[in-house]
Amino acid sequence: MRWLGRIGVGALALSLAVLGGCSSLTGSKASEKITVVGKNFVEQDIMANMVGILLEKNTDLDVDIKPFLGGTDVCFNAMKTGNADLYVEYTGTGLVNILGMQADSDSEKVYDTVKAEFQKQYQMDWLEPIGFNNTYALAVTQETAQKYNLKTISDLKEHAGSLTLGSDQEFIERDDGLKGLEKTYGLHFTNTKAMDSGLKYTAISAGEVDVVDAFTTDGQLIKHNLVILEDDQQFFPPYYAAPLVRSDVLQQHPEIKDVLNKLAGKIDDKQMAMLNEKVDVEKQKADDVAEQWLKEQGLIK
Repeated sequence: MRWLGRIGVGALALSLAVLGGCSSLTGSKASEKITVVGKNFVEQDIMANMVGILLEKNTDLDVDIKPFLGGTDVCFNAMKTGNADLYVEYTGTGLVNILGMQADSDSEKVYDTVKAEFQKQYQMDWLEPIGFNNTYALAVTQETAQKYNLKTISDLKEHAGSLTLGSDQEFIERDDGLKGLEKTYGLHFTNTKAMDSGLKYTAISAGEVDVVDAFTTDGQLIKHNLVILEDDQQFFPPYYAAPLVRSDVLQQHPEIKDVLNKLAGKIDDKQMAMLNEKVDVEKQKADDVAEQWLKEQGLIK
């Protein structure tokens, strides 16, 4: 999985290595420079550049953009130590992996909880959500959706016994993955094949599997023209993206809040998937994709 905590192991060790000798990171405690960091996957590369460029073009701040810093632990520890000033985080990651609380399907409740607790415990502020929700999903081909009249995950129930799921091993084992889906929706696939993230998209396009687990903003969904089935029972936890900023930085530079909140509600799941596809599949540069989108939206000149 792409997010550490929800995201992967090994980031804590990396964070210690990075923060133990962080001459390459200079947060506002060390200078007036605003340091924007990002996690180590494509979407975060785009978002780090997007918020960084937006600040560069709309303020007098000196902005240092550092994508691919590491996983959740790395970025969050950089924030706590003052070596980073802001990054885009996900509400579900904040709730479960950082605060250690139980997952919740109520997106507003989750946002309100992380907003209050991060301010109280860490003196950090969640700004307005950008709009997209990078959570788990089940996807099928256009042909499969039409054949079985599939629009929601509930629609899968009567057909799952004749369908094969292609999935990451982690999804198969997680309570908020296949195990929970089976309980919530009563799904029982005829077969489940564990496979690498990249291979499952090739497999479903080749007809080797019928359903795959995915992330709602994955660029591969666009490339393979897959249909995301609606999570009509609201099983998957919300992972809405929003800028997370240190409170002392906002106090010193209040203009940051107004500028970054211009992104509020601007990007939905499909739009984010299209941006990810440009970088992940078409191999465009994340900073170019981010800057072009900001220009198209009239947020920069």
